[in-house]
Amino acid sequence: MRLQRSPALAAVLIIITCVCAFYTTAAINIPLEIEQPPTITAQPPSSLIAFPFDESFPMTCEAKGNPRPEFRWTKNGQEFNHSVDPRLMKEENSGTFVIPNNGNLTEYQGTYRCYASNTLGTAVSQEVEFIVSNEPKFPKETLDPVKVDEGQPFILKCDPPTGIPPLQIYWMTINMQHIQQDERVSVGLNGDLYFSHAVEKDSRTDYCCFASFPRIRTIVQKTAMSVHVKPTNAILERRPSLLTPPGVQSEKQLVKGDDLELECIPEGIPTPKVEWVKIGLGLPDGAEVENHGKLLIIPRADQKDSGKYMCKAKNPLGEAVHYFTVTVEEPPEWVSEPQSQLSMIGTDVLIKCSARGTPEPSITWRVNGVPLKDSPAANRRIFDDTIIIRNSKASDSAVYQCEASNRHGSLLSNANIMIRNLPPMILTKDGEGYFAVESRGVTLHCNAFSSPPSTITWSKDDSSESVEGSRFKIHDDGSLEISRAEKSDAGQYTCLAKNTEGSSNIDAMLYVKDATRIVVTPEDQQILKGSEALLSCLAEYDESFSHDFELVWEKDDIEISFNDTVNLRYFVEDSVLHIVNVSHGDQGVYRCVARTPVDQDEASALLMVLDVPDAPENLVLSEHRGRSVKLTWIPGDDHNSSITDFIIEYEENKWEMGKWRELLRVSRNQNSAVLRLHGHVEYRFRVYGVNSVGAGPPSKPTEMYRTPPAAPDKNPENIKIEGHLPHEMDINWEPLLPIEHNGPGLEYKVSYRRQDVEEEWTEHTVKRHSFVVKNTPTFVPYEIKVQAKNNQGWGPEPRIVSGYSGEDFPSTAPDDVAVEVMNSSVVKVTWTPVHKDKLRGHLGGYRINWWRLRSLVDSKKRHGDKHMLTFPGDRNHATVPGLTPFSEYSLIVMTFNGRGNGPGSHPINFKTPEGVPEKNPVFRVTDVQRHSISLTWTPPSEPNGILTGYLLEYQLINGTEEVGALQTIDINNPKTSKWVLRDLEPLSKYKLYLRSCTTKGCGPVVSEECTTDLETSLASVHGGISTQGWFIGLMCAIALLTLIVLIACFVNRNKGGKYSVKEKEDLHPDVESQGMNDDTFCEYSDNDEKPLKGSQHSLSREIKAGDSGDSLVDYGDEDAQFNEDGSFIGEYGPRKEKRVSAEIKAPVQTPA
Repeated sequence: MRLQRSPALAAVLIIITCVCAFYTTAAINIPLEIEQPPTITAQPPSSLIAFPFDESFPMTCEAKGNPRPEFRWTKNGQEFNHSVDPRLMKEENSGTFVIPNNGNLTEYQGTYRCYASNTLGTAVSQEVEFIVSNEPKFPKETLDPVKVDEGQPFILKCDPPTGIPPLQIYWMTINMQHIQQDERVSVGLNGDLYFSHAVEKDSRTDYCCFASFPRIRTIVQKTAMSVHVKPTNAILERRPSLLTPPGVQSEKQLVKGDDLELECIPEGIPTPKVEWVKIGLGLPDGAEVENHGKLLIIPRADQKDSGKYMCKAKNPLGEAVHYFTVTVEEPPEWVSEPQSQLSMIGTDVLIKCSARGTPEPSITWRVNGVPLKDSPAANRRIFDDTIIIRNSKASDSAVYQCEASNRHGSLLSNANIMIRNLPPMILTKDGEGYFAVESRGVTLHCNAFSSPPSTITWSKDDSSESVEGSRFKIHDDGSLEISRAEKSDAGQYTCLAKNTEGSSNIDAMLYVKDATRIVVTPEDQQILKGSEALLSCLAEYDESFSHDFELVWEKDDIEISFNDTVNLRYFVEDSVLHIVNVSHGDQGVYRCVARTPVDQDEASALLMVLDVPDAPENLVLSEHRGRSVKLTWIPGDDHNSSITDFIIEYEENKWEMGKWRELLRVSRNQNSAVLRLHGHVEYRFRVYGVNSVGAGPPSKPTEMYRTPPAAPDKNPENIKIEGHLPHEMDINWEPLLPIEHNGPGLEYKVSYRRQDVEEEWTEHTVKRHSFVVKNTPTFVPYEIKVQAKNNQGWGPEPRIVSGYSGEDFPSTAPDDVAVEVMNSSVVKVTWTPVHKDKLRGHLGGYRINWWRLRSLVDSKKRHGDKHMLTFPGDRNHATVPGLTPFSEYSLIVMTFNGRGNGPGSHPINFKTPEGVPEKNPVFRVTDVQRHSISLTWTPPSEPNGILTGYLLEYQLINGTEEVGALQTIDINNPKTSKWVLRDLEPLSKYKLYLRSCTTKGCGPVVSEECTTDLETSLASVHGGISTQGWFIGLMCAIALLTLIVLIACFVNRNKGGKYSVKEKEDLHPDVESQGMNDDTFCEYSDNDEKPLKGSQHSLSREIKAGDSGDSLVDYGDEDAQFNEDGSFIGEYGPRKEKRVSAEIKAPVQTPA
């Protein structure tokens, strides 16, 4: 019964609502330790379909309560005792039962509801409809053929059987071929097949309608129908009319969330076209037109899609319209769902239940499953959508049900109303320990249950005062939150819950620990595949957790198990994660988690694996144009290193099968290229990518592509013109590669003519890649060109190159040869260059030959080894270094070309001035006494002048840094070879120096060290066995044998003729045989040894280094050629010159 709400009553209701809100706890979760009515925890869906392929069908009903609930069921509003049916499967202490699929399910079909009851009330489940589907079937029937005149409309009825939706209709032939649908033929929403007008091809005997029920996996077929179209001589056009829907207006109702489907199927000739509009507004966003314009679909329609729609069918003769009035309705939806409540005795209780929907839902109240009117209560009143229980008592505790229903469904809600006064019950465990991390928050729990609600206070360490401060906060659920915990916060906390019925308390211990912190974090890395990755992670944590701390590594949020055989390449050592032989699968985000029982810290790093690019895929050849084709591909993965280039390679199967060569290189932003190809070749292509890591693997090759033959695209290159003989000219060139032939029958046309006179081209056709022109003048310029041809024609016009015919030896020697002595070891040679007409070839340069005649120390001539220096290019002077001082030399100059050396000039004799002597080969101590040292030496092998004497120096050293003064003895007799130093300190170490001298200065120093004896009878440390008689005899015998060997060598050397003949040969060398031996010039070596630190006196008669050591830098020629080690090109001896050839590349038209 619904009462009208008066304004006064509404005011009273507002006051009661406020009061109840103060004393009521909504949406409570009552502990099962407290007596309470049942609460449904599991229930079946609103409908349960018995599909034939399911084994069983559970009817679920579970509930909680104290005392434990008992269950019962109703079926179609009548009691249903499921426990007495032996075919049903039951569960103990549960309301659930299971209907087995034993083939006889029809008797169980119906609407069920579960009730869970105990002494405090009854909870009710929502209704569930158990649907047993029958197998859908078309009736067996005999259908008469449909006869229709050509041009007339007709409809084939389907009339599908009922079944579990959704239903899908297909029209096919008996051979399972779909009936083609278009603007003239279409299937309607009801499954019928509509023909706007008949045509002759519509005649057939096997129109079949198939109905598909996918939820029950069933397809059924209707009896085939026949159609016979009678042709007519004249088909008249007619204006449109609608085959469906009938009339001009209809209504359409649907539930919110369903798809709105409006259909208009017209007939007429010509076939009409259908348009859709919404009156007053445009079609909604998302509207779709299907079935050739005959079906309007608005997915998931809602209230805004309600309204008036119109379809219009038009052809040239007119139009037909139909209006749809669309109403979108809604099933019930809660506006205010009733909530379970725990209220104090004597308070007023409000239970509110309201819902919305279209049409407006009706509200039904029940208490403990019984209609409210069948369970009256004096203190209970209904005000519109609210129940008020005034001055509630414990006996008013019950389960209230509110059900909202309309034709589209229903909603059911249970509200447990408990009227009780309860002292506080703290549900949190007493003595709980909590761990906090310094500077972070922590929450201590105190979950209390009572009626009326309890007041919660927290105290610390047996203090009666409540904890205070901005860091402490007590929440509504009783928990204590401590922000930014400090070490001083550690201790025992007490939670006290208190209300009018009593109080309760629990204790909790708080421990404050140091925070866990990662101090060395892993860093992002890019690493090559196959190498080893190292990720570091070092953490600090509270020392009390030394046995509970763990360091965990995760990859992409999955923990790495180091004991797993799959992860054998992963191991941790000294807080470093090692990943051995990194592969692509190792790429990802690695997280290091440092964890204690109370907190954790984490840090992550991205590991990117670099590798060469994967092979490109899907190579396609297109745009075939004879000798060009377009190649496209899809790039492979670049593996974190951008591709810089794509390399296109080719393989041809005629000359180098199996060998891949580079054809083209394209940039990274291209995935296609047009390939320019040679003719008469079968190609295959492949592509690979290149990045900073390297070149990736090639793609799979394409199919073969054959090009047609063509004339050559190019002519030979690198044409060389050489003259091996004076009256011949050899022409050589690089032949075209086989792939460059472009077709069979390759030949070369060689054309030449003299450049210095007017004459026609002389032509020869050859198959080889060389040609010799006979009977040419010596060294004259020619123009040459070489052109390729094959059976398809000539190559492009060749370019002209220039060269010379064969060279001959130069015919004359340089004139006016002169020598200027620069110092004791260097001379400058000048000459007049040979005229170019006498060169008879390309000038190679000039050569200087020289040899030592004698030393000026004695008058005997000794023909020394011949030396040679080569100076390339056109020049008129050169510098000859490395001469022996105080000697007489002879010298000639000649020029050379590609053929060889010309004649030598007249010999020029010259003398070098004195220099300083070479080092003394022998300098030793022969006797050592207490106060004296005896010395002996031999003169230098090359005095480089007239010896004037020796400079002997000595000083005391005794192994200390500061040494004695340098003492000097000037020996003026060059024949002296012995000396005794006297008045020396006994048992002292001396350093001895000796130098040979000429008028130009003293030569390099030789030195010895010696220590004076303590006793005069002791022998010198350098004397040794040298003073023994047998040793002196042995040395004399060795000297005699050496002298005999030297005499024999000298005699053998001069055996061939007199010295003057040999000298004449040197002056006029044979150009055909000269240069067969390379003699090495031996440079003068100066190994100076300087006096030790502390020397006070300068050496007497000492000459500056510049007087005795002449430098090639000072006197040399800058154009002289040197080897890498600094020696002169050609060395100091004759050398055979190679023939010089003129090599000219095709583009060059000037002589090389």
